[in-house]
Amino acid sequence: MEIWQAIVLGLTQGLTEFLPVSSSGHLVFLQRIFGIEEGGLFFNIILHLGTLVAVCAVFWKDIIALFKKPFSTLGFLVVASVPAGIVGLLLEDIIDDLGQNFAYIGVLLAVFFTVTASVLFATEMFVKRRQNILPLCWRTVIPMALAQAVAVLPGISRSGSTICAGTLAGGKSEDVAKFSFLMSIPVILGSFVFSLGKGLIKGEIQQDFAVNGAQYGWCIALGFIVSAVVGLFAVKVMLKVIQKADYKWFSLYLVLLAIACVVLQCCGCFN
Repeated sequence: MEIWQAIVLGLTQGLTEFLPVSSSGHLVFLQRIFGIEEGGLFFNIILHLGTLVAVCAVFWKDIIALFKKPFSTLGFLVVASVPAGIVGLLLEDIIDDLGQNFAYIGVLLAVFFTVTASVLFATEMFVKRRQNILPLCWRTVIPMALAQAVAVLPGISRSGSTICAGTLAGGKSEDVAKFSFLMSIPVILGSFVFSLGKGLIKGEIQQDFAVNGAQYGWCIALGFIVSAVVGLFAVKVMLKVIQKADYKWFSLYLVLLAIACVVLQCCGCFN
């Protein structure tokens, strides 16, 4: 991995983690185009850790409030994290293999990007017609939890799917968005701890540093910093977008990206 590639990937992660366009799908797309193999998985976790810093910086008051009575939001958060945790543990190796080795990754990404685009477009149409709005409750939290579990697939946006699920269930857009961002905290932390422990036990992380040397360390540091800084910008942009429920441009972007994936797949551009 070159340093410029790490910066590009950090920039991509920071922008796409909170915008409804799938950060994991974009990372897989770019890493396959760049031909990055060694150190990619651990590097991705570090990038996600950078965006976690952005969430904590923006929502630190809400994070502190989780541990104050009546603890209802904290309970919602714990339950909402379980499905994604289970799916992630069961399918981690399969999902990682898809991103690294699947021959038709361009077609697969195109399908999942199109699914995300369709859900976003449907949600925008629904928001303009709905009448009843619910506060954050089990009726909105459970669909968000299930959506987050599905979003482990590259190309299915975690923020987009959870926000759409909560909104389609009748939740207030601002409350759903804030909870969606809070939902990323336990998932990212859990993924980091699990991947770090697994990588150290298997010796994969040590091998990555041994093969790539000091440059790999610089790549990790720069990727982390860039994703954190850019993530702060992306969170604020997304909060404004949600207030207007204006998702059509993201839908259009994802459709165009899906077409590009198919074209690049046909041209043999995915390594």
